[in-house]
Amino acid sequence: MCGIVGIVSTEPVNQQIYDALLLLQHRGQDSTGIATTEGKHIHQFKTKGQVREGYRTRDMRSLLGNIGLGHVRYATAGAAKNEEEAQPFYVNAPYGIVLVHNGNLTNTRELQDDLFRVDRRHVNTSSDTELLLNVLATELQGQISGLDLDPDQVFNAVANVHKRVEGSYAVIALVAGHGLLAFRDPFGIRPLILGKRSDEFGKTDWVVASESLVLESAGFEVVRDVEPGEAIYITPDGELYSRQCAENPVLIPCSFEYVYLARPDSIMNGISVYEARLRLGDRLATTVAQHMPLGDIDVVMPIPDSSRPAAMQVARKLGIEYREGFFKNRYVGRTFIMPGQAERKRSVRQKLNAMSAEFKGKNVLIVDDSIVRGTTSREIVEMARAAGANKVTFTSAAPPVRYPHVYGINMPSRTELIAHGRKIPEINTELGSDYLIYQEVADMQAAILEGSNVSSLEMSCFTGEYVTGTVSPEYLAWVEANQLS
Repeated sequence: MCGIVGIVSTEPVNQQIYDALLLLQHRGQDSTGIATTEGKHIHQFKTKGQVREGYRTRDMRSLLGNIGLGHVRYATAGAAKNEEEAQPFYVNAPYGIVLVHNGNLTNTRELQDDLFRVDRRHVNTSSDTELLLNVLATELQGQISGLDLDPDQVFNAVANVHKRVEGSYAVIALVAGHGLLAFRDPFGIRPLILGKRSDEFGKTDWVVASESLVLESAGFEVVRDVEPGEAIYITPDGELYSRQCAENPVLIPCSFEYVYLARPDSIMNGISVYEARLRLGDRLATTVAQHMPLGDIDVVMPIPDSSRPAAMQVARKLGIEYREGFFKNRYVGRTFIMPGQAERKRSVRQKLNAMSAEFKGKNVLIVDDSIVRGTTSREIVEMARAAGANKVTFTSAAPPVRYPHVYGINMPSRTELIAHGRKIPEINTELGSDYLIYQEVADMQAAILEGSNVSSLEMSCFTGEYVTGTVSPEYLAWVEANQLS
């Protein structure tokens, strides 16, 4: 998962993009980068680590211009610790293009071969973002006629990109001297939202970003989500053009955004993340009541922070006391997106501390947003017991994660997933809990979609059904064999 933002403004954008990336930091802590354009000149800086520690005053002063983009990353394709894999990526023709990407391409092998043999282009990294950039550059070069670049040429190039690449992608690119381009894959798997604001002279600033909280924090009005397959092109003067560039677009957003990844104060595809998590809690409470005697539960506790709304609703609906038993150290990264199993395990006890006064002698129902590898869950159960809990019931607001996620979330290997090939009682034994209860797939989908215009979700990690239709068993085996995390 990554976070991206692009801004076209009447004022310098370096600080604006930096502030936006701070708000998107939860979407990745491996690396970060900013690029700006000043006329025909592109300035960029990228580095490993988090936003607050990555940029110095001298770096920010070098990022001149009123158009720019930014990126925060955790690795799903490419080398996790390699600074060369940090985004944005740059190519010098046509004009000079710099690009950031949130998602994961699933036909990288074919693209690498085509780029070398047909397009005669060379890439230096294993990043699918660099592949995507070169495909866009090739298609844009093929559309240019005359001395300038017009929106139709840009949109025709994006239409050809859609025909060549497969997988999930939300993209923002700068074309030196010409403006900002943003587009979304034909299934709308990864999020992208458009906003605007007017200055005192009536001139319009534009922003595109992964989450709506970026817009609201900076005083932008939410215009709408970028549609699946749609491209938006904004000139340096602030003129906005848009066109549907995919042949058969359909909105099927990633369910894991609502379960875990997005901040609760964001709205994606017209769905409030916070309200979706409350509804997940309501549905989970019903399942809990069906599977165990409620008299065996003294308190309901969340694993902070993303499971808190669901846990509050579980407690309210079951009529059981809600307590905060785990204290979170906010200066440790999210363990789910850490690149190595050993690193994830070490960080759990650094991240969470169990307060014994809330556990001693109690039958505790713990609510987490999801259970992926089980490393965090197992440690949490042990911590609860060590703090004096009598019985530990572990619940997940999401269904069992049984299959790899290939659309931009770091779940590439079936062998790493605790639920793969195991029944729920076997998973319970692995975790060491007294009871284990999962959300049902149908309940998760209904909770997220309730009251929205969205009709379907990308749920491949729960169901094994891949919406792009091109993910084969051979591809999954190749991904597992070549994973770098």
